[in-house]
Amino acid sequence: MLQNRNETSAGAEHIGAGRFANLLRQFSPVGCIRLCGRAFARSWGRDVMLYTGGVTFFALLAMFPAIAILIGFYKAVLSIGNVSEQVAAMAETVPTAARALFLAEVERLSEGSFRAISTQSAIALAIGGYAAHRGFKALLAGLNLIHDEKEPHGFFKFNLLAFLVALAAFFLFTVVSGAVVTWRLIEHAYATEPVSRIMVPFDNLWTSAGLWLGLTMLYRYAMSHRTRVMWPAAIVGGFFATAMSGLFSWMCAIYVEQIVHLGATYGSVGAVVVLLIWLSWNVNAIFYGGALATELELSWKNDPQDITDGQEPTVANDRVISLAERRQSRP
Repeated sequence: MLQNRNETSAGAEHIGAGRFANLLRQFSPVGCIRLCGRAFARSWGRDVMLYTGGVTFFALLAMFPAIAILIGFYKAVLSIGNVSEQVAAMAETVPTAARALFLAEVERLSEGSFRAISTQSAIALAIGGYAAHRGFKALLAGLNLIHDEKEPHGFFKFNLLAFLVALAAFFLFTVVSGAVVTWRLIEHAYATEPVSRIMVPFDNLWTSAGLWLGLTMLYRYAMSHRTRVMWPAAIVGGFFATAMSGLFSWMCAIYVEQIVHLGATYGSVGAVVVLLIWLSWNVNAIFYGGALATELELSWKNDPQDITDGQEPTVANDRVISLAERRQSRP
């Protein structure tokens, strides 16, 4: 019996050493490049672009009704200055060429009467709710395709999931924007104090942290149907998607302000075109984060459990399915 225990312990150590060696090989510089390349191919499939366009369109459709809803809410319970600060904080994340749209819409709605704002908010709630629900359905469908989900949710369950995700996203946006405004008020109150110099670098941290948290929860709980995505994969995917979102926003600002002057081409609708470009790039970042989380999960789940024979582990189901294959897989 003692000999069996020693053999079992030696086998476990051998398996652990093999798994560690495999992880080192996967996350070497060459392994990371291959992993990122597989994630790019997974998120850049010809069918994924259909969902990218759908999410971008419905996000643009829901954006301004959301502002009307916020202004109606704040006029009912709080002051209009709070929502103006929140929208101004959100507008700083988009390119300058489109920022005026947000501020002009806030100014127009804030000058209206409470009755008119209430009526507009009620109409905006219907339009914005429809657009947000459809947009999150497209987002979830794209992430499910990227994650190779061959058995999609039923009609009722999928619509309920999209509604809950949209509600959670709106709640998270409200909390994060409120934190940004509160932080700036504290920073303004201590503007003459030495502590204000310490607070300045963290001014934009709340938005990134909120986006990272939201994307991590999205990948963890909504991207997979059968089992939940592993926490490490979801966290890494959310981090890379957040970093890419910030990078793409910066690149979009350079593109539309210094390289291509869309106002000369599109005239008064140039700001809308800027918003579409900015939204589509950010949607691509979200899909890439989901693809990276999927590839990480595949790599970790296919670690060798028994490598005593010296064979390399096989990676199963690591390709991207198409819409035709998904239709054929349905019962």
